[in-house]
Amino acid sequence: MIAVDIGASSGRVIIGRLVPGDAGRPGRLAMEIVHRFPNGVTEIDGTLHWDARAIHREVTDGLKAAAAVVRESGERVVSIGIDTWAVDYGLLDADGELVAPPHAYRDGRTEPVVERVHAAIPPERLYAIGGLQFLPFNTVYQLAAERDLAGQRALMIPDLLAYWLTGAERTEETNASTTALFDAREVAWSAEVFEAIGVPQVFADLIAPGEAYGTLLPEVAAETGLDPAVRVVAVGSHDTASAVVAVPAGDREFAYVSSGTWSLVGLELDEPVLTEESRRANFTNERGVDGTIRYLQNVGGLWLLQECTRAWAEEGREQPLADLLAAAAALPAGGPVVDANSPEFIAPGGMPARLRAAVESDGGSVPEPAASTADPGRGSAPSAARGPVDADQAATVRCIMDSLAAGYAASLRQASELSGKRPEVIHIVGGGSQNALLCQLTADATGLPVLAGPVEATAQGNLLVQARAAGLIAGGLAELRASVAADPVRYEPSER
Repeated sequence: MIAVDIGASSGRVIIGRLVPGDAGRPGRLAMEIVHRFPNGVTEIDGTLHWDARAIHREVTDGLKAAAAVVRESGERVVSIGIDTWAVDYGLLDADGELVAPPHAYRDGRTEPVVERVHAAIPPERLYAIGGLQFLPFNTVYQLAAERDLAGQRALMIPDLLAYWLTGAERTEETNASTTALFDAREVAWSAEVFEAIGVPQVFADLIAPGEAYGTLLPEVAAETGLDPAVRVVAVGSHDTASAVVAVPAGDREFAYVSSGTWSLVGLELDEPVLTEESRRANFTNERGVDGTIRYLQNVGGLWLLQECTRAWAEEGREQPLADLLAAAAALPAGGPVVDANSPEFIAPGGMPARLRAAVESDGGSVPEPAASTADPGRGSAPSAARGPVDADQAATVRCIMDSLAAGYAASLRQASELSGKRPEVIHIVGGGSQNALLCQLTADATGLPVLAGPVEATAQGNLLVQARAAGLIAGGLAELRASVAADPVRYEPSER
């Protein structure tokens, strides 16, 4: 099986194999990354976009690499699954061609239309239908910002990539549920919302995880070297939906944090919570695999740290991430925190200064930055010239980590109160599971044990859904999770 796993800053193409288990034990999932590529937004005429065609070329290169590996091993590929971020989409014209590079969610084009949408359909009604938390870049606002949709169709980013592989236009349910154009109870597009915002229903019919878009187009098979009979299977195409599939949960009630560029913090439920109290708390009800509900909040994420390290590198103050985290861990508890999910941190650029301003506006302080050592003609100072981590860097990183942990704790407390579900343990999966400081601070802030890992949860969840679709695993989420090769690191809350 091949997983195409693409995030906001990078993408991978991964071969997955289900290795038979010992007698009485489930098989285990083994993964081999065959292609990596960078990803990021591109500015065009003052607005932020994704270069979808470049992403498609990288996916094709990855499939070629996977085909070569499989040929050499004598194996065969049974399926391909694609997961990406949510919310964004590409528009196709009447001939099925991409109209323009898809807008990126960090672009500010939706700001003027939010009030217009809410005047057409009140936030209370919007939530009662879709149960989606308010984010200014939700698809409903992006679609309302489009000038002219006549004769056009829309596909979410993973569905667009699947369309280029198979020619089939479908919309996978977990990603559809992030649009605020989806009826959470009916599991269908909401005609009421489309009518209210004055745009046609431009999205394709829905497809559930485990169903197939179709087989490879002949020209795709010829270019990649894959068999034309290879199926492209819908997985939890919203990367968080795939990540939650791979949470190595046993019988205990659990909460999860899918920690990457964003932090998705929540619980797995059987039914959506569509109450007014839930709306006011800004919780979202996004669809998961097997009809589950991902009841969660976005709590900012490692984007804050990524943007700070990028800014410091541009100033000639680049430091290894391990050194930054160690310096931050050495600082005492009780430092300043900010609202990591504030809209002021969504856009790229100048993150250390924005964090400092947020701290100061709340009466706190961060040490002034050290003088830049960058050579304007050559970029960042060479790594050999690095000195100790500057005080402002350590304090800023600690502020980010404390703020994320505090945000996780607050979200989980509210999720428990609103849903009635009481988690006994927190699973942190994704890139943030490698951040020991963040994991320990989360245990301290919540008073619950934290189990960290797997790092590759999104790709694993993608592959597990494919494995079940191919008949290699039987059962529900419990059986899928039993095949996750995970040995999570445990963090106990510190005694106070």
